[in-house]
Amino acid sequence: MLIRRERPGDAAAIREITVAAFGRTAEATLVDELRESGAWLPALSLVADSLVAGESGVTGHVLCTRGHVGDAPVLALGPLSVRPDRQRSGVGSALMHAVLGAGDALGEPLVTLLGDPGYYGRFGFRLSEEYQISPPVAGWRAHFQVRALTGYRPAVRGMFRYAEPFDRV
Repeated sequence: MLIRRERPGDAAAIREITVAAFGRTAEATLVDELRESGAWLPALSLVADSLVAGESGVTGHVLCTRGHVGDAPVLALGPLSVRPDRQRSGVGSALMHAVLGAGDALGEPLVTLLGDPGYYGRFGFRLSEEYQISPPVAGWRAHFQVRALTGYRPAVRGMFRYAEPFDRV
């Protein structure tokens, strides 16, 4: 498996995988809308490309887009999608490590996400309140998480804002 940047020809495969992974189209539509927005960060839209003999193509996708804590630019991770027949095989973990490493290499301060703390805790995510960062919806507190990167500054705190396309999910 090779983790690489998304290419223009990958969009249809990413959409198909995202629909299959979530069992609905909302997340796939979100990816399409983010791709067309000012929040899109091409260097942080990554795919897992299978290198298994007899198999080829995209098996997973992750992206980070621009979000903000107060006025500070930060990363918003998600969605993370893996083809159902490849889930629990390390594809999602490989994508997570790659996108976190890429964000760190770009000097980003932190990554936020909404998800299961039991899953994302293994990647260093902690509940956002530990960083004095509030989710945009109070009811998300138990699932809204932050992963500090090398560029993290404790002064980055306050209310988190996703890019506008997230408002429609």
